[in-house]
Amino acid sequence: MLTFPEIDPIIFALGPLKIRWYGLMYVIAFLLAWWLAKRRCNRSDSPVTSEQVDDLMFYGMLGVILGGRVGYAIVYGWDQLTSDPLYLFKITQGGMSFHGGLAGVMIAMWLYGKKLGHSIWRMTDFVAPIVPLGLGFGRIGNFINGELWGKPAELPWTFVVNGVSRHPSQLYEAFLEGLLLFLILWFYSAKPRPYLAVSGMFLLFYGIFRFAVEFVRLPDVDPGYIAWGWLTMGQLLSMPMVLAGLILIAIAYRSKAKA
Repeated sequence: MLTFPEIDPIIFALGPLKIRWYGLMYVIAFLLAWWLAKRRCNRSDSPVTSEQVDDLMFYGMLGVILGGRVGYAIVYGWDQLTSDPLYLFKITQGGMSFHGGLAGVMIAMWLYGKKLGHSIWRMTDFVAPIVPLGLGFGRIGNFINGELWGKPAELPWTFVVNGVSRHPSQLYEAFLEGLLLFLILWFYSAKPRPYLAVSGMFLLFYGIFRFAVEFVRLPDVDPGYIAWGWLTMGQLLSMPMVLAGLILIAIAYRSKAKA
């Protein structure tokens, strides 16, 4: 078993300005996504040019931040939100929701795609492979903050937190939803794939990985376990992703076969 190093979430402070590790992870995530988008935009099937990547990233950043925060406030902080509408802006009280961020990015891609004359799915086929590494850095930020720990366990790689050995579920997610999902999508999309297929692969594998990790990750206090003493909100929201991914992949390859 390992001992959690109790890292200070604040890197340094300049008066009232505090630079946090979690915020730095978001900066790294967006910069990395920008660099990967610059690489992908040189492909013949890219819906955006190199000059349009900056606008693409701006729309994506808004989608992640607004969607992630609104999603968290609605799904995990509804009581606080209804009693205090300003809770939505109190980012230090509660965090961001991936599923809300996903919805925000999809809306952003729909809006920007409409501006360029492209469908939402052509845009998401482009951005899907550049997203996972950013998710991985976000989970590393959770680990540094000492939040989203897993259930108690005594294994060589578990961490002792406040006297209890726990699964580092943040690191599991960083590996599965970050690195592994990136490798799957990046190499899968290295060759031209049917329309909808890359988006479907993202939804399918993210949903599977998130559903699996939830078995060892402690649920949020509110709502806690939803049913049967094990079903979490993360699993409930991931199941439609798996189904949607399978449907998109089936449509993609069925359309290709017909063509």
